[in-house]
Amino acid sequence: MPARLDALDRRILAELQRDAAQSLEEIAGKVGSSKTPVWNRIRKMREAGVIVRQTVLLEAEALGLEACFFVLIRTSEHEAEWQQRFLTAVRARPEVLEAHRLAGEIDYILKVRVANARAYDAFYQALISGVRVYNVTALLSMEEIKFTTALPIAEPAGGDD
Repeated sequence: MPARLDALDRRILAELQRDAAQSLEEIAGKVGSSKTPVWNRIRKMREAGVIVRQTVLLEAEALGLEACFFVLIRTSEHEAEWQQRFLTAVRARPEVLEAHRLAGEIDYILKVRVANARAYDAFYQALISGVRVYNVTALLSMEEIKFTTALPIAEPAGGDD
């Protein structure tokens, strides 16, 4: 069940998504409140599981991770043991930024960030040496058109909850 958020909660969350390093005073000023109510609302949203954690976003290319691949995986194996081995292998690889199980012809999609094609090949070889897959297709992202970690938290239709 979704958390019940009012307009002030949503404004606070929007500010935190924009820059979580802001002080409570800065956030309060931008959302039209004072520090204590903002702090209390943030605490309650953490306790409710709306705010999971705060982190820092890094620039991949500045760290030499210039290649982003989307890896499409098809498998003929659907047993729980295979799936557990696959999940363990994927979760252990720091190159995998995202992994999703899909409906349709493709079973899994991975977002993989590496330095170059040679580094991708090393990742691929390590992955298939640990888990048997039916087919792997790697798609190189030529240009990142949009990237955000901000969730759309606009007011629901009909106003405040």
